[in-house]
Amino acid sequence: MPFVLVALAITALIVGPQLWVRFVLWRHSTEVGDMPGSGAELAEHLVERYKLEGVKVVEANPGENYYSPSEKVVALSPDIYHGKSVTAVAVAAHEVGHAMQFCREEPVSRLRDKYLGRAHRIQRIGAAVLVFAPIVTLLIKSPVVFLWIGIIAVITMLCSALMYVAILPEEFDASFNKALPILKEGYLPEHLMSAAHSVLRAAALTYVAGALLDVVRLWRWIRFFR
Repeated sequence: MPFVLVALAITALIVGPQLWVRFVLWRHSTEVGDMPGSGAELAEHLVERYKLEGVKVVEANPGENYYSPSEKVVALSPDIYHGKSVTAVAVAAHEVGHAMQFCREEPVSRLRDKYLGRAHRIQRIGAAVLVFAPIVTLLIKSPVVFLWIGIIAVITMLCSALMYVAILPEEFDASFNKALPILKEGYLPEHLMSAAHSVLRAAALTYVAGALLDVVRLWRWIRFFR
């Protein structure tokens, strides 16, 4: 029983952040009747206002919201691009906040180059370990070997999540040093600022929550191979 409780607690810690992020974004996704513009319109306005040369705002696939420094593109999912909700304008402002970081060459923008590439490499290592685990186990014919391979794979995914934690200063800067002050300038009425604050916090934690969830997906594959 204690083992089950510990397992449930660990699962809650890993899955909880992703569920919280999704809940917050969904909770504030209701259209606001007197919203002056959509997420895309706000993003385009801010790009022009802050003279972010060469930056474009494009519609991305569902669930994809990001800024690409190499392409100088603010990509917004359809519900954010066309939406007129608190979630839509807050997420759009957050992504423009990233564009401001890179266009101004702020020190915080260097965290992505330093850590995000490493996180992706670590994720690929974890995936490769998982793919070759059954083959190695069949060759060596020892369940202990498979167990250790699984542990190594989980550790690599956890390390990847920690790399995403390392870029949190960049995410929080985009949310609370860029987007929030902008929204307070009249882009959102005062009574909606509390909701915007929650959305911006969720936007800042999206990468970390997703990386933690990958650990659960990895464990499900390990059980499948067993």
